[in-house]
Amino acid sequence: MNKVSITIITKNEEKNIERCLKSIKWADEIVIIDTFSTDCTVEICRKFTDKVFQEVWLGYGLQKNLCASKASNRWILNIDADEVISPECAAEIQKLLFGQPKFSRYRFPRKNFIADRWVRYAGWYPDLIARLYDRERVSFSESMVHERLIPDEKAGILNQPIFHYSFDGMEDYIKRQNRYSSLYAEEKKRLDWKADWTHLYIRPVWAFMKNYFFRQGFREGFLGVFLALSMMFYTYLKYAKTRSIH
Repeated sequence: MNKVSITIITKNEEKNIERCLKSIKWADEIVIIDTFSTDCTVEICRKFTDKVFQEVWLGYGLQKNLCASKASNRWILNIDADEVISPECAAEIQKLLFGQPKFSRYRFPRKNFIADRWVRYAGWYPDLIARLYDRERVSFSESMVHERLIPDEKAGILNQPIFHYSFDGMEDYIKRQNRYSSLYAEEKKRLDWKADWTHLYIRPVWAFMKNYFFRQGFREGFLGVFLALSMMFYTYLKYAKTRSIH
């Protein structure tokens, strides 16, 4: 059986991390890199694993690769501090690793929540995301935000979802989108990439249309309107910030 190391990056996650860690006690190893939390995150983590490290922030992709480099096993399951692996999902992972996995990376459906509400539409489910991977063959892109596993080869797909308790509510969602748009702009500045008028005036409208109509956000009622409008604004914001810092 292939052993698996679970990697997590954290900063001030005391409200989420214990729920996450309780769901992965079955893992062969848990490795955590914390970015100097000022709450009780590190103390909680050390109740579950002795592999807790503190490092300066490098960006999402580099930080996740650094965390994987401290793991003992070839197979890595990377999860966020606000995610939970159900017993059914854990059993499916263990069954896969008991044999010889066909692919170098595997994607999971993900159930995303705002507060206690699972968002089924507006592109929020199944939200397939690659998280289980062979670190000798793939790694995360060195992106500040929206990192992904590369090379982008064909991936296997598991059936059981990861539960993602992503946002406390609408205010938290907006705050996070503002932060992500700033990170996006910083990365594009580093790459000397500039947004043009189509990014500012066409893509935001398309983001609303796609999420509200084509991805059936309207089936979420008021929340669907909020999510589609928020995605439209986020799309505009990330490109506007990209132009403003050049």
